[in-house]
Amino acid sequence: MTPAAGHPAPAVGTSFNTSVPGADDLIRLHLSESPHGASEAALRAAERELGRANVYPDPERQELARALAAHWDVGPDHIAVANGSDELVLATALTLGDRSLPGLVTDGTFPGYRACLELIGRGCAAVPPAGTAVDVASFAARLPGHGIGYLCNPHNPSGAALTRQELAALVDVSGRSGVPLVCDEAYMEFADPGTPQTRDLLDGDAPVVALRTFSKAYGLAALRIGYAVGRPDLIAGLRAALRALPFSVNRLGQAAATAALGDRDFVDGVRRATAERRRWFVGELDRRGRAHLPSVTNFVAVAARDCARAQDRLAADFGILVRNAGLFGFPGYLRTSLGDQKDLLRFLDALDEIEKSA
Repeated sequence: MTPAAGHPAPAVGTSFNTSVPGADDLIRLHLSESPHGASEAALRAAERELGRANVYPDPERQELARALAAHWDVGPDHIAVANGSDELVLATALTLGDRSLPGLVTDGTFPGYRACLELIGRGCAAVPPAGTAVDVASFAARLPGHGIGYLCNPHNPSGAALTRQELAALVDVSGRSGVPLVCDEAYMEFADPGTPQTRDLLDGDAPVVALRTFSKAYGLAALRIGYAVGRPDLIAGLRAALRALPFSVNRLGQAAATAALGDRDFVDGVRRATAERRRWFVGELDRRGRAHLPSVTNFVAVAARDCARAQDRLAADFGILVRNAGLFGFPGYLRTSLGDQKDLLRFLDALDEIEKSA
């Protein structure tokens, strides 16, 4: 497989002490980082800004907001830029919907939604999954009794995307009830271009917000750039909250993201390379007789026995970092990023060895 253009992804923060000899040799398959790095245009833009490291960044992120507005064919007032989508999860919890009512989340996904709702005192309720899928019918039925809803689509850690009918049904409920629906689409760039997304449904009156990030497909995880797309009145509330931290989006990140957005060939190459790697990996899992969940993303949930033990042994004995999806509410699966082919083979060989010795 021919990798997408760009430098290899730099190592970023890990729970291990990077001063330990050999720590840089760990195989990082636990954070859905891109093995394709960032586009040359983005790296050059960031490098140019190093000469102005003494100058505060634009607190309104205007150039990037304009570029994103053009990209999505909306006005700049439909865009809010933040320090990663994590900051936007907190901003939406702080500003959107009836704060006297708890939020609604799904069990078995990114824990940040629940953490932010609990932190600010809104609280939350959770809809259990239907097997290994989001229970869309139950979520839709319960949303009107809550102040805000959060959905991860494509889903983390299963890797599945909602159908067009499912997404439209949820947006319809949001519109009829007036309860804001926040759709975290961090992994949408990896899905087939025909995959339904929130932007397709933003032209109506429903209070729906899509969250996106430059950390995954664009390979800018270290620079922390996320953004929201939604109705101007909702975005105005987010921007007001973000002004409490006016310089949270650094100068290098703003410049790199703006340049990355213009490099469509790079992102298209990452999508194609990821799809090819995913097909190969799923084929290898099938060949070995190891079950897995279908995915449209840059990670796959792989079935394993005693995942907590396997995760720890993979790290301690083989230097391979993966994520126990049981921590998200998906017991029996390890989530692995679609890294380099040789690293994925080492992961599977090591997992086979661990399970044979159990």
